[in-house]
Amino acid sequence: MSHIPPSAAASLAEHYVHCEAHVRAGDRDFWLAMLFAPAAKRPHLYAVRAFLLEIAQVRERVTEPLAGELRLQWWRDAIEGEARGDIASHPVAAALLDTIQTCRLPREVLTDLIEAHRFDLYDDPMSTLHDWENYCEQTAAGPIQVLAIILTGKQEPGGIGAASHAGVALSVIGQLADLSRHRTPVYLPADLLARHKLKPADIEAGHATKQIEQMLADMRGIARLHLDALRNQASTIEPAALPAYLLTSLVEPTLRLSERKGRDPFTEPLLLPRWKRQWIMWRASRRNAL
Repeated sequence: MSHIPPSAAASLAEHYVHCEAHVRAGDRDFWLAMLFAPAAKRPHLYAVRAFLLEIAQVRERVTEPLAGELRLQWWRDAIEGEARGDIASHPVAAALLDTIQTCRLPREVLTDLIEAHRFDLYDDPMSTLHDWENYCEQTAAGPIQVLAIILTGKQEPGGIGAASHAGVALSVIGQLADLSRHRTPVYLPADLLARHKLKPADIEAGHATKQIEQMLADMRGIARLHLDALRNQASTIEPAALPAYLLTSLVEPTLRLSERKGRDPFTEPLLLPRWKRQWIMWRASRRNAL
């Protein structure tokens, strides 16, 4: 940062500290996973994750879609260098833009993610499993590739297919966990619901029926298919990029918790104990295996 004035460098350092604190509060598992990455890389990794949290939380922070559209457009303009106003005063935006420049990140991956999250602003159902997997790839797999670029320092870090499978597997876990928090069917594909003769209202009711249990079993099967595919493609992942995939080590243990006999998917949080999550990721990092 020698070309940056001392006062600006100090502010930028504070912005990175803010991003880490934001991630530690909003996604502690990710914060822990990045502790297995080189210390010099962590500020940039946390900046990207803080940005992802900002985008994912837009729906929760607005009362109408138009306000969300404007907020997402502000982020798109910031990434593309077209935003008006003082971007430097927004800690996450400032740190992200510095990370994009320093690590030579592909801006289109980040803008594609923003576009995918426009879906969040509306109550339209996800039509098909194919649509849903595309959404997962844009919102979860793309960021994994960005993290891999930061970790490896390579513009083509490999593992594109692996990142895709990791993104879908992690997204399934997120959807299963959301059932106990929001009971929202918006991300459940309509064809998956129809396969089990379910309607969105059945999910909103929050009563575990045989049909719902069968649908959840299908979702777990999808996650395991992608997890197996990820493991089959593990050799395509650069060793330096493995921290970007560490969270996938939690997928199978979480699936087993989800299918525990007698568990109510609508009332019992789908969350392994913190100590166990830390231990699973530590073991995966030591083995250099997912």
